[in-house]
Amino acid sequence: MPSICKPFLLGALFFLPSFAAFAGCDSPAEARVNWSGCDKSNANLSGAKLTEAVLTRTKLQGANLEKADINHADLAFSNLQNANLSKIQGRSCRLIGANLQQANGQGAHFNGARLERATLDKANFSQAQFDNAVFYNASLVATNLSQASMIQAQLEEVNLRGANLQGADLSQATFSKSNLSDSNLQGTKLVKAKLAGADLRNADFRNANLQGADLSSALIEGAQWDGADLSNATWSNRKRCRTGSVGACL
Repeated sequence: MPSICKPFLLGALFFLPSFAAFAGCDSPAEARVNWSGCDKSNANLSGAKLTEAVLTRTKLQGANLEKADINHADLAFSNLQNANLSKIQGRSCRLIGANLQQANGQGAHFNGARLERATLDKANFSQAQFDNAVFYNASLVATNLSQASMIQAQLEEVNLRGANLQGADLSQATFSKSNLSDSNLQGTKLVKAKLAGADLRNADFRNANLQGADLSSALIEGAQWDGADLSNATWSNRKRCRTGSVGACL
């Protein structure tokens, strides 16, 4: 065999294993697998290691992803409706435009995830972690986020109407121009949160901590503030609340 052919054959053999890992919808659940556009509806992927996987436009409705690892995976425009995402590891993953309606994500870890324009209506993400996550223009109508951690999360122009955020940590989160009407924010931590221009009508802020929060130009008709700490907050009329303001901006 001419020596010039040997490097070519060695190179071809070298690339065969990595090519197999990206073979398509029948590929096993593993890190960096490419299931883009595949139908994995109702699949049992509990505990699966899908780190950095490509799952764009993948059908995962009703799938069991409990305790799965999707850290840094791309699930843009995927369908996760009614999926079990409890205790899933999804740090820095991409869920842009994804459908997570009525999904169960209790105790999920989505710190640093991107959920722009995603739909999470009526989903359960109680006790989940969304620190530094991005939700721009997402829909979370009637979503359960009680006891969730959303520190420094970006929720600009998000629809949270009727959401349950009771006891959540929303410190330094941004809700500019978002809809929080009729939502439950009892006992939430909103220290230095940005609520400028938000719709807070009929929201329940009883016993919430809003120290240093910005509520300038927010709609507050019908909202409940009993026991809420408004020390140094900026009120809807841009008045600076005095230290010790509780239940009302003094």
